[in-house]
Amino acid sequence: MTTHVDPVTEPPVSVDADADDEVTTDPGWFRKAVVYQIYPRSFADSDDDGIGDLPGIISKLDYLKKLGVDVVWLSPIYTSPQDDNGYDISNYRDVDPIFGTLADLQKLTDGLHSRGMKLVMDLVVNHTSDEHPWFVESRSSKDNPKRDWYWWRTPREHPETDTPAEPNNWGSAFSGPAWEFDQATGEYYLHLFSRKQPDLNWESPEVRAAVYEMMNWWLDRGVDGFRMDVINFISKDTALPDGPRADGKLFGDGSLHFMSGPRIHEFLHEMHLEVFAGRDKPLLTVGEMPGVTVDDAVLFTDPARREVDMVFQFEHVALDQEDGNKWRPRKLRLTDLKRSLGRWQDALAERGWNSLYWGNHDQARAVSRFGDDGHYRELSAKMLAGILHLHRGTPYVYQGEELGMTNMSFGAISDYRDIEVLNHHREATTHLGHTDAEVLAALAPLNRDNARTPVQWDASRHGGFTTGSPWIAVNPNTSHINAAEQEDNPDSVFSFYRQVIALRHSEPVVAEGDFTMLLPDDEHVYAFRRSLSAAATAASSAAAPGVQLLVLGNFSGQDRTVALDGGGWGDDEAGAAEPELGHYPAELVLGNYPLEATGTHAEITLRPWELKVFRRQHNT
Repeated sequence: MTTHVDPVTEPPVSVDADADDEVTTDPGWFRKAVVYQIYPRSFADSDDDGIGDLPGIISKLDYLKKLGVDVVWLSPIYTSPQDDNGYDISNYRDVDPIFGTLADLQKLTDGLHSRGMKLVMDLVVNHTSDEHPWFVESRSSKDNPKRDWYWWRTPREHPETDTPAEPNNWGSAFSGPAWEFDQATGEYYLHLFSRKQPDLNWESPEVRAAVYEMMNWWLDRGVDGFRMDVINFISKDTALPDGPRADGKLFGDGSLHFMSGPRIHEFLHEMHLEVFAGRDKPLLTVGEMPGVTVDDAVLFTDPARREVDMVFQFEHVALDQEDGNKWRPRKLRLTDLKRSLGRWQDALAERGWNSLYWGNHDQARAVSRFGDDGHYRELSAKMLAGILHLHRGTPYVYQGEELGMTNMSFGAISDYRDIEVLNHHREATTHLGHTDAEVLAALAPLNRDNARTPVQWDASRHGGFTTGSPWIAVNPNTSHINAAEQEDNPDSVFSFYRQVIALRHSEPVVAEGDFTMLLPDDEHVYAFRRSLSAAATAASSAAAPGVQLLVLGNFSGQDRTVALDGGGWGDDEAGAAEPELGHYPAELVLGNYPLEATGTHAEITLRPWELKVFRRQHNT
């Protein structure tokens, strides 16, 4: 999809206009927090039907508490035909029976709250299921009161064949056209994803009111916020014009007409006023926004504008793809990754906030994608954790990431479950002339099912996920990669994640400090400095000195030696003890090899996939 490149230029929302909606608790609590994503059908199965469920999650709450996370983000558990694994919702106010009941969800909510954790629900309001009562009414007749709750258009003449055709040339994200013909009324409806996921028409005030009422209903039940799926797609150019069609593509790219569209800021601010304003507890709002630019993100996340707390952007997870096409993978260059993440760090340094992630339910496993899932799996998994979590922003841990779970090897298309994969395979082999072997090879590195194999709890046949037949196969490496082996092992990936999370909680510099990228042109070593001045620290801790962290990670399987000007600290002392200048000795506070007692030097050698985090105090 084409990235939306023009920042919205509308004036910022007035701070004074909504001065009465502040909550009484710390609105920036999420800066110190770590979020853990659960994909329910793959987390833990309590009734052995092969599908994870809410009671299964409840049984693992002490595990999450031990890990140290602050928030659980729950992928959709609403009633759904499961065409897109729950992202096609047919009832927003009930739990699908495959996952449990509303009573189970309340027990989960209470269990998290009693352990000091919060619950964020995944929310899909760009589209519904075609089985949702709203759409059933909408498609029943052209004059139904809910007809304009969705995007309906009459056929147009095909520009090449003069036959009735789709209203425009847009393609669906899940292959095929973005329009489905409805025989009953003789019109097409828009679906940017599956044909069973018709897009809601947010131009309708009634649609927006219904969505806000539903969101308030969930908050009243104790939910602590929402992660909102493709939320920047809800405002569309009402003309729905054709998009450019690239050579070799069957359909046009309509993203310029629906990504961060003309009324998106208006809609999100209205949502804030109608749903979140005046609530008496801290909440979290996260907008998943494909194609969002850094300029747009500053507007979306500026607290004064009251839209969302942070966005999920996809720039860094498209760097290992040719022209953003995940089915054409390429080797990631570390310098590209540093430029991308560094640009987001810089852009949101003064206003707004970053979300930090390597993986989620839509991405391949982090250690297989960015690390080395072979000989150096544990070391690289730990290094990736340290690098990510010590950036400025709120880090997200996807289930199993804390164990170093890897990509799966799928032997045949019948082993896959993801609609995106199945549709692409059918289109590529049927219409684009590719062989089955070619398509399977292209699918392997980045397909979404890599992340959707069940969590590996122990070394048993199905990894302790279920004693039944799992809905998707468990990775056979559960024999040596599992929670039972790691939870009480001080040298495990799990234990290292606990250390990294604890460092965020204990060191204000991690949440609040400035970010400075170092060695931007080095193709193997990722290095940066975090700094919190004595004055800034004193605001939260009386008379406390300033603190700096120096973070170094080797993204290769060979020793790498780097030279750091001033020892990486941004001054001429090279990390030496200079108390008269207000500088103190540096100590190694975190590493994935045995810790050494030495401080930093102008030249440092990092072993394969090594992480080193140094800390020093300073009074300047």
